[in-house]
Amino acid sequence: MSISALLPTPLGPFTLTADEHGLCGLSFPAEAPPVAPASLVAIAGHPLLHEAGQQLLAYLDGSRRSFDLPLSIQGTAFQQAVWEQLRTIPYGHILTYGELAERVGGRQKARAVGGAAHANPLAIVIPCHRLIGAGGKLTGFGGGLPMKQTLLDLEAKFLGT
Repeated sequence: MSISALLPTPLGPFTLTADEHGLCGLSFPAEAPPVAPASLVAIAGHPLLHEAGQQLLAYLDGSRRSFDLPLSIQGTAFQQAVWEQLRTIPYGHILTYGELAERVGGRQKARAVGGAAHANPLAIVIPCHRLIGAGGKLTGFGGGLPMKQTLLDLEAKFLGT
């Protein structure tokens, strides 16, 4: 059984979701919460959601560059491989879909990489915003392209600090 809480942030309210094994969902402010508002818990009342919230806020203020949380994510073997590779893209850096595809089986898998990135239930924690199209073009992102640009700009701003 999963439990969710809203986290107010400077970018709007995020919805964090955890199950008995770890963090399993993060929804952007523009996305509808995955649960009915009446079933949300107070974030301070759930240790993992509270910690995830604190780490997300620290990321957004530039004082954290990676996340140290137990994760509980389900996906195909290919999705899991892509998500693992996403976690290796350093803070403030980008990779193209084709470059990541080479890491998981060949450039011809670039579209499949895009599909796996789109299925990522923990955007930001698993940094799919660091994936860009060929030629530097911003492409698909669950939180919307303005949010993707905001996250990339935030990392660029704090990279040298």
